[in-house]
Amino acid sequence: MLSGIRLFALGAISALALATAAPVRAATPADTLVQAWAIDDMISIDPAEVYEISASEILGNSYQRLVGYDVNDVSKLHGEIAQSWTISPDGKTISFTIKPGLKFASGNPITAEDAVFSFVRAVKLDKSPAFILDQFGLTKDNVDKMVVQTGPMTLDFHMDKAYSPSFVLYCLTSTVGMIVDKKLVMSHEANGDMGYGWLKTHYAGSGPFAIKEWKPNDSVVMERNANWDGPAPKIKRVIYRHVPEPATQRLLLQKGDIDIARNLGADDLKALKTDADIKLESGVKGTIYYMGLNQKNPNLAKPEVRQAMKYLVDYATIADTIMGGLVKVHQTFEPSGMLGTLEKNPFSLDVAKAKELLAKAGLPDGFKVTMDTRNSPDITGMAQAIQQTMAQAGIQIELIPGDGKQTLTKYRARNHDIYIGVWGPDYQDPNSNAQGFVSNPDNGDNASTKTLAWRNAWDIPDLTKETDAALLEADPAKRAAMYEDLQQKALDTSPFVIMFQQVEAFGIRKNVDGVIIGPSFNDNGFYAVSKH
Repeated sequence: MLSGIRLFALGAISALALATAAPVRAATPADTLVQAWAIDDMISIDPAEVYEISASEILGNSYQRLVGYDVNDVSKLHGEIAQSWTISPDGKTISFTIKPGLKFASGNPITAEDAVFSFVRAVKLDKSPAFILDQFGLTKDNVDKMVVQTGPMTLDFHMDKAYSPSFVLYCLTSTVGMIVDKKLVMSHEANGDMGYGWLKTHYAGSGPFAIKEWKPNDSVVMERNANWDGPAPKIKRVIYRHVPEPATQRLLLQKGDIDIARNLGADDLKALKTDADIKLESGVKGTIYYMGLNQKNPNLAKPEVRQAMKYLVDYATIADTIMGGLVKVHQTFEPSGMLGTLEKNPFSLDVAKAKELLAKAGLPDGFKVTMDTRNSPDITGMAQAIQQTMAQAGIQIELIPGDGKQTLTKYRARNHDIYIGVWGPDYQDPNSNAQGFVSNPDNGDNASTKTLAWRNAWDIPDLTKETDAALLEADPAKRAAMYEDLQQKALDTSPFVIMFQQVEAFGIRKNVDGVIIGPSFNDNGFYAVSKH
């Protein structure tokens, strides 16, 4: 476990817990931001391993990458640790130059050696996010030759193909692209593990805050990093408290025991709108809600049925009423704000149109089908609403509830009829979603590449070729047009009923300003927060 300010952290958290039971209103320390959030998904704080929502955010506030982007306009890339970069004439190498004078929180200087080590280490450890780097032809066997230091502050990132530069750079903005302190990490190496056993629970970064302590299923404590090259955070400390129940978070927020509540539901948000001490702030995330229609089901495989079902969802009512503003209607597979997003929502509840399409499919009286639904309030609410509107056209849906693991396991095995799912990009590039929704290199049951299209048995060799071609288009405008075309074809033909894009909402005490709610979970930032 991490050390440093352990006694303070435990004391502060204990005091806050006691204050929760007290009849008087508490107040968090003026130099400390306290958040309540469900952080039980955290299994590691090693950038080479982190692939979970809460840990990604925490690393986003404590590490830096070679490149980043403007959270208000993701099309604008900029250097973080990198001062500049150039593309080789053959398009297969990106050469980076590191900014001079940067330091890790430890005080060690940041050099090209650290960046090379970070990428090589991630590929060789081969944890969940390693595939983001592997896409460029990097393997355990060749990575030492593919990512190489060329000088004290320069390095080359070689690839097997001339990929679109923007695709490569956006991939490097993910958590697996975060740069770790080689000297510090390797001082804790054991049995050739490249420091993995240590970094899984410790910190070696250069971001605005340094992680001081992580207690699984309990809390995370972060403290201002004096060596960060950006403007010094106005607050000294950030504490995350694990509070899984939304109603409990709301009560803690109203009492003043926390500054921010992170998992509020629609009812909680409604109740807080009239509280003068609380403000609600929100931001659109990249997560997409959709229905997948398995093409192994002969009825769902009919093109007219696929389109009919897109007219049998009351999108606006679900977004505004059931979800209480926690989603917005969005019907294309690329989220808003992404390069090449097609901002088009052509479908609305139209039972007559759906019946016309079903009749063309030879199913004028509808049919029976099952839908696997995760037994969470949002998915359950959506499913019940969809069940009712589908029935108006004769489609009788039997809901099969289950926990997340049960429903996802069945979906990944292609044993479902209809599945309500959520999908978020792994990095801020359109390929992350296009590869899922409109690429299926092998539709066989034992395929090695199992995309969302594969999970729904949608055999699309032509769209797969078009998706692959978009990766190699260097011109951003031409590349954007290719993704717009792919989205239009998905609207017209796909077995995906894409419905919503997530809106993340925070309940915040009125005396807290400067919270950043970014498009990806590692973009939520607290380095500009002040309290008054």
